[in-house]
Amino acid sequence: QVQLVESGGGVVQAGGSLRLSCAASGSIYRPNTMGWYRQAPGKQRELVATMTDGGRTNYADSVRGRFTISRDSAKNTVLLQMNSLKPEDTAVYYCTYSWLASSYDYWGQGTQVTVSS
Repeated sequence: QVQLVESGGGVVQAGGSLRLSCAASGSIYRPNTMGWYRQAPGKQRELVATMTDGGRTNYADSVRGRFTISRDSAKNTVLLQMNSLKPEDTAVYYCTYSWLASSYDYWGQGTQVTVSS
């Protein structure tokens, strides 16, 4: 079992910044991928950014250049620095962990990010 605890969501004006943090605990195996997805009201959950423990990153086109994902693999944490936020970034953001040898993904409880115009 893996537990994911997110923090850092909130309300910010357009153009502002927020940083999300996620700490993983439990049975953490390598190689793995941690990252962030988001879901806006009435929309499907979508990829924001992921990062392998080897440092490989993947970003959604909509956030590339504005968001930066980073990891501390020793502490099993993943961060998402979000700059130049837009109202369309408003969503619940979910942290995810997956062990590459397994098809099962773990999800956090989600943290709300609201960007006002």
